[in-house]
Amino acid sequence: MTERVTPLKEAMDLIAASGGRSATLCYQCGLCDAVCPWNRVKDFTVRELVREAQFGLVEIENERIWQCAACGSCPTRCPRGVEIVEILLSVRRIATEHNILPQGVRVARGNLIAEGNPWGGKRKEREAWARGLSVPAFSENAALLYFPCCTQCYEQRTMKSAVATVEILLKAGVDFCLIGREAVCCGESIRKAGEEDVYKRLARENIKTFIDKGVTSILVSSPHCYQSFRKEYPEFRVDFDIIHISQYLLQLIRAGRLEFTRAYAGKVTYHDPCFLGRHNGIYDSPREILREIPGLELVEMADSRVDSLCCGGGAGRVWVETSKAERLSDLRLKQALETEADVLATFCPYCILHFEDSLLRSDDDADIEIRDVTEIIQDVL
Repeated sequence: MTERVTPLKEAMDLIAASGGRSATLCYQCGLCDAVCPWNRVKDFTVRELVREAQFGLVEIENERIWQCAACGSCPTRCPRGVEIVEILLSVRRIATEHNILPQGVRVARGNLIAEGNPWGGKRKEREAWARGLSVPAFSENAALLYFPCCTQCYEQRTMKSAVATVEILLKAGVDFCLIGREAVCCGESIRKAGEEDVYKRLARENIKTFIDKGVTSILVSSPHCYQSFRKEYPEFRVDFDIIHISQYLLQLIRAGRLEFTRAYAGKVTYHDPCFLGRHNGIYDSPREILREIPGLELVEMADSRVDSLCCGGGAGRVWVETSKAERLSDLRLKQALETEADVLATFCPYCILHFEDSLLRSDDDADIEIRDVTEIIQDVL
């Protein structure tokens, strides 16, 4: 028997106070259900969850409230401006206050509290991926702080993109530095999983570190760090200059500071990460970078740009096991294979982890590589 939030007015007020106030605007048109990617693999009714929130009848132990990956597809279609993702996340906030959350999220929360990252790596090892690289020591005089996300710092596969980024920046003569063990997770995903207090603790620690060290400009690789630093940290009355690596690399290329010395003989298809594309409107710079690389042929998948198919890893789902029949990343990999591309490229560590997992588990002889765009650039410098 599932636990239900106290029904009607008391629960409605609670949901509104947790960020779901716009639920009252919903008139149940169902356009959110039509675009929700989960309906490609299972029956999932966003409209029904919003309706339950309107009446304060949400079951906080029901696994449905943990399904949303905050991909942002539904708000782009809503004719009433309902903040659908925020409504679902408000219910998660209520659930976490009752200590109800998926086991994977529970583990990630414990790791974030203990070590400042969700993967359980030692905090003192946060910068271990950069050993052997000529990374400048932190200096208040450096023009730019490079902030690789936790996934790049602790997950072996995605470390490659952090290394590639550093080597590209060094090649271009960029004045940058790292903070290392003094940094913690940006907190974006644990916040979307409902853990507001943990998020605030992480955000305040990072903000204090940035201010104490005089940081003003921050370069990020992860779309989730970009979302958090650019759109959520200002809630704490701070204003840092945040730039995503795709934007910065395009600037370097156009300024003539990156010279491609080799051709890239291959066909590449680009995947728009939800938090880079739909949430922040960055669609062109990754494609323009790829078009600048000699020999590279860029092809588009069936769903691209604002219609890009979510990998399924957002809003804390990167830590939750998903059954094989329900992996959105499997569908996206299939779309990539249909283009006959040699490489599926992206700019998101979560997406890379999910696509690599789908490729590993594929029943077909899938002949395609999963790469971060920085890894492609590294090959042609």
